[in-house]
Amino acid sequence: MKLFCAYLLRCGDGSFYAGHTDDLSARLIQHQMAISGYTATRKPLELVWQAEFETREGALAFERRIKGWSRAKKEALVTGDWERIQWLAQSRKTGVMSG
Repeated sequence: MKLFCAYLLRCGDGSFYAGHTDDLSARLIQHQMAISGYTATRKPLELVWQAEFETREGALAFERRIKGWSRAKKEALVTGDWERIQWLAQSRKTGVMSG
């Protein structure tokens, strides 16, 4: 069975890039060799998070979700801090954004 992957790169300028693919190794090479596009001018690139999905739709949906997250929430994803992700999501809903 073919698996799909959602992933998060940390770029050389400190920004994040979220994507999805069915071949992570090949996609990372494409990012490193890119002449145009978001990551082309933001090297070096570091793969900081990835997850596998059974369908392309699942990987794409998670990529889109991550793209809408704050920087703090992406940092929490990278460190695996699920409590902070939940707290940040709740804080956004209530408008409370301290710590």
